[in-house]
Amino acid sequence: MDQWHKTGCVLCAQNCGLEILVENNRMVKVRPDRSNLRSQGYACRKGLNVMYHQYPEDRITEPLKRVGEEFVPISWEQAISEIAEKMKGLVDTHGPRCLAYMGASAQGGHFEGAFGLSILRSLGSQYFYNSGGQEFSGIWWLFGRMLGKQYNVAVPDEHASEMLVGWGWNGMESHQMPRAPKVLMDFSKDLNRVLVIIDPRKSETAAIADMHLPVRPGSDALLLKAMISIIVDHQWENRQYIEDHVEGWEKIRPWFENFDARAAIETCELNYDDVLMLCRLMTTKRWCLHPDLGIYMGRRSTLNSYLMNILGAICGIFCVRGGNVIPGMVVPMGYHADERDPKTWRTVVTNMPPASAGSFPPSVMPEEILNDRPDRLRAVYVSACNPLRAYPDTRAYEEAFAALDLLVVNDIVMSETARLAHYVLPCRTYYESWDGTFFPWTFPKVLFQMRRPVVPPPGQCLEASQIFTLMADKLGLIPEIPEALVEAARGDRMAFGAKLMEWAVNEPKALSAMPFVLAKTLGKHWDSAALAALWGLLLTAPKSFRKNAARIGFAPGMDQGDRIFQALLDHPEGIWVGEVDPDENFKAIKTPSGKIEVYVPELAAEAESLNAEDEAKDLALPDDYPMVLNAGRHTRHNINTLMRNPEWNKGRRACTVSVNPEDAAAMGLEDGRNVKVTTEAGSAVGELQISDQVRRGTVLIPHGFGLNYAGKVYGINVNTLTKNTHRDPMGTPLHRFVPCRVEAA
Repeated sequence: MDQWHKTGCVLCAQNCGLEILVENNRMVKVRPDRSNLRSQGYACRKGLNVMYHQYPEDRITEPLKRVGEEFVPISWEQAISEIAEKMKGLVDTHGPRCLAYMGASAQGGHFEGAFGLSILRSLGSQYFYNSGGQEFSGIWWLFGRMLGKQYNVAVPDEHASEMLVGWGWNGMESHQMPRAPKVLMDFSKDLNRVLVIIDPRKSETAAIADMHLPVRPGSDALLLKAMISIIVDHQWENRQYIEDHVEGWEKIRPWFENFDARAAIETCELNYDDVLMLCRLMTTKRWCLHPDLGIYMGRRSTLNSYLMNILGAICGIFCVRGGNVIPGMVVPMGYHADERDPKTWRTVVTNMPPASAGSFPPSVMPEEILNDRPDRLRAVYVSACNPLRAYPDTRAYEEAFAALDLLVVNDIVMSETARLAHYVLPCRTYYESWDGTFFPWTFPKVLFQMRRPVVPPPGQCLEASQIFTLMADKLGLIPEIPEALVEAARGDRMAFGAKLMEWAVNEPKALSAMPFVLAKTLGKHWDSAALAALWGLLLTAPKSFRKNAARIGFAPGMDQGDRIFQALLDHPEGIWVGEVDPDENFKAIKTPSGKIEVYVPELAAEAESLNAEDEAKDLALPDDYPMVLNAGRHTRHNINTLMRNPEWNKGRRACTVSVNPEDAAAMGLEDGRNVKVTTEAGSAVGELQISDQVRRGTVLIPHGFGLNYAGKVYGINVNTLTKNTHRDPMGTPLHRFVPCRVEAA
């Protein structure tokens, strides 16, 4: 019987609401879901083409083992037994530092993280890698220092703002906030609001902005220091806010006094009066800041974020309506890991901390594998990501993964990474399983949607959470569960919960193995470890969540979590599960002082010494690489590596090498011809696109291409042009500032 199912997009972090028509157990049509409280009927062309993700040609449906150069099907029992034996053997022989888990960062599902991390920790390792460490190591580390917790991600409260400042962000194409194009157009059209974009190029978002500052690539930190200096010189800082909520300002204020802001702005290739006007707006209007990868993955990545946070602090935008607020959360996106704690690991070769809410930066993994240390990485478990196309320096990753003693990959397809694995385990897609994400994009209300299966899985596919449960069982990490408890899971959930707690009190291993215990009881009956984990999560939610839930209408009580769980089952489009009190947002700051701590000693010398003269020298490009490559352009035609079938872009110029018309003319190149782009990492050939959106001296190539689909490679794998060692001191690859040259192919 034909039926429309409410669900959500799994291709980006906005998870817009979708409705999917299913006929004969197959998805056949997609439309936006107007009942979704976050997206309100909005969906971009990526989400509306999600069937290209759901039905790839290279789908895998049974466990595979590498035998020589071939992959042969094996049973789940054999796969789990052999992987568990090898994993445990490596840890017993070489110690827990030999093992890493890379995953829990898919845009469509986060529940596997509880299961994968439980195995990792039970085996004694802390080496958790994911895409948060790829993009946000610097800013999340700074949130840890300045706001007290690495997961205290201060998001823009754009709906209550008079001015939105986007820095290194092209929201008209890349979203990064709910309904971004609609929100941006509303700002652009509203005479009482101001849209400011700071970006080297005239992007689609810059084109509709009230003010566009085309900052010189790589000079963002210098511009930020100049802006802070201008505000200090004019005594425009919010003194009352600083007195009440900022710690350490007087210690760092001298860095910005007597600074040559005019020379700095000239080096940034901007007009001083334009910058002065923006500084005045920032000190007279209620505004919020939306930085993106142009900052996070730009030159001086962590310093950019540090100075940006200082600017926001002295203007008084943090934790206030219309500024940048700490949102409510179902659970945090990760956990706080302070490297100053001696119990917190660093990587053994690169000495890198887990700066991004407990995760390590993927850029360092090749070096952690390719060395002669006895405690090097030897076993990596990859789940729901594709490092061979998502992370920097494909060649380094290929060499590193080939050197591993054990590489296991959970995926729905035979990806480029899976082709190097020893074992490939078939996952259900996010439309064949229960799953959800914890991206905290709304304020003051807290939204959660638990997506449900809309079509059955093929073959022997399992949830990643179910796969990890099988692994934990074989590793001996799950205590013996009484059959009476398994049977109790068939009945009333609260009665089951009482029996579960009664048993757990007397079972020492129960709490550390609780995700797996729930998976083998409730999850056994529901055919979903993830759904069972959600119930457990809501039943044991912290006081802050329960308080927010009560504020939205879920009355306090022992069964509050169970009632929220039922409401989520009853509303597949998602519901408001909580609401924070905006007047109490400062209480979310968890620093020792209880205030925004703006002095970060590790960055003091770099921030204080930054000046126009030295930056002008350092920004000069070498003769053999005279242009700057932006490796990872956001467009409406690309979406990480989840859309493998190029047919979704049929007839579009989806993956091109874009340059400015004047640069093309100087090089004698014509639109549509093939050109070769060369960096320190290597060369790639692609189709030239000439566009006046592109700034002179820069080259734009999108990410998410170069996938091997049906035996053919479509587009450029931009990570063949990036070095994993071209990174910020916190491990973030500097993809927005890669020196390069372009020539006829």
